[in-house]
Amino acid sequence: MNRPTTAAAAAAPMTASAHIIRKRAKRLTGADARSLAVSLLTELENGERTLDALLDEVGDAAELPDRRDRDLFNALVFGVLRWRGRLDYILARFSKLPPTKIEPAVINILRVGLFQVVHLTRVPPSAAVNTAVNLAKSLATPRAASFVNAVLRKAAAEHGRVIFPDFTRTPVKALAAETSFPEWLLERWLNRYGPDGTRALCESINAIPPLTLRANTLKTSRAELMAALNGQAEAVEATARAADGVRVRGLQKKLPELAAFQDGWFQVQDEAAQLVSVLLDPQPGEHVLDACAGRGGKTGHIAQLMRNRGTIMAVDTSAGRLTQLREEMRRLGVTIAVAEEWDVAGGGAVRHAGRFDRVLLDAPCSGLGTLRRNPDIRWASSPKQLRPLAGMQVRLLEGVALALKPHGVMVYAVCSPEPEETEAVVKAFLEKNRGFRVDRQPRDLPEAVRPLVGPMGFLQTYPHLQYMDGFFAVRLKKL
Repeated sequence: MNRPTTAAAAAAPMTASAHIIRKRAKRLTGADARSLAVSLLTELENGERTLDALLDEVGDAAELPDRRDRDLFNALVFGVLRWRGRLDYILARFSKLPPTKIEPAVINILRVGLFQVVHLTRVPPSAAVNTAVNLAKSLATPRAASFVNAVLRKAAAEHGRVIFPDFTRTPVKALAAETSFPEWLLERWLNRYGPDGTRALCESINAIPPLTLRANTLKTSRAELMAALNGQAEAVEATARAADGVRVRGLQKKLPELAAFQDGWFQVQDEAAQLVSVLLDPQPGEHVLDACAGRGGKTGHIAQLMRNRGTIMAVDTSAGRLTQLREEMRRLGVTIAVAEEWDVAGGGAVRHAGRFDRVLLDAPCSGLGTLRRNPDIRWASSPKQLRPLAGMQVRLLEGVALALKPHGVMVYAVCSPEPEETEAVVKAFLEKNRGFRVDRQPRDLPEAVRPLVGPMGFLQTYPHLQYMDGFFAVRLKKL
């Protein structure tokens, strides 16, 4: 997935709050995982960093010494972000101030406290309230501590009696309160998917997803990887549609500690993302451009589909991401990928005109198809960003199209189901570029993948239908 980022955000040094968070992580244990979670959630509301970036900065709480503390930290951060709308609706019933008027640190203390009461059955309500009050004393003011104490004690005792809006009368408000999604997004989904489909989609997104891996067939097989992971996780199973995918639940170690990770046997990649490279269908010996390559998730997959024969040029505008990509290719044993820093939309493809057999553009997008794994996106997104993103996506597509050979193949993909970023982008591109057409019936697709490609040639996946991220991809052929 490629989230849109500003140049300033990408280049900015670690924030003061992130330094504070990391400093706390070195010394906190037990209940202090809550303080770490509150600090990160509050920093996230500044809008300068995504959740992924902040977790990278604090080492994903790696310095909390006890695994139970790390698990609690992750449960609180992801749980509060996933259920923030519902938590705020409940809190508003017991507070004289609406959540939007409460100081960020204080509202996040309340959210963390209420989340424990409602969702973490092993935490006694009294303990959740008391630790929240102590947090308010240390992070805010004595007056704030009294406020937190009063609101949480009422909410802990009476949250089960809160009445939610009537779905038959106000479906948007009802779903917003019950399933914790912004109203603007629910309005769009209700218009497209109807009431039942929208509710199913919301429920699927709110379910904690499994960790999905892709076996690196340059070094191992899916069966061998699954055998290596058995005994180190609660459940290990093969994905239904991606031939090399493995779903894992209840992993007992952090990924870098696994021998299979150290040996380069897999990459973390959702099943939907794996299908994008399958649609590209790169062949051994070809020259392939992976535009907007990021950290190399699809680069690694392309290399193994090519059996490490040919050339992959992986390009990105971020030197930091390309450094990570190079390290990742070394871990995987990929020798055919060359990483270069250049701007696809800024004319970087001109000097490579007509060079590549296949081009993949996994474009920066809203990321609204990855809400299962990135719950912060639902609160950071707005409908105003979709049209500018679509304009950028068309420019990127036109840029990489220059690099394609005659009769070459180009795949456009985004991790979003929104029409502005999907069908509309393809339509706008084809109207300006008559030398391309959609491959509506890709004959080389595996049998398991073909049902996901509709009559217009669009590959689309949804969390509530295929139990994977929401992706869109289309194969375009140059005439």
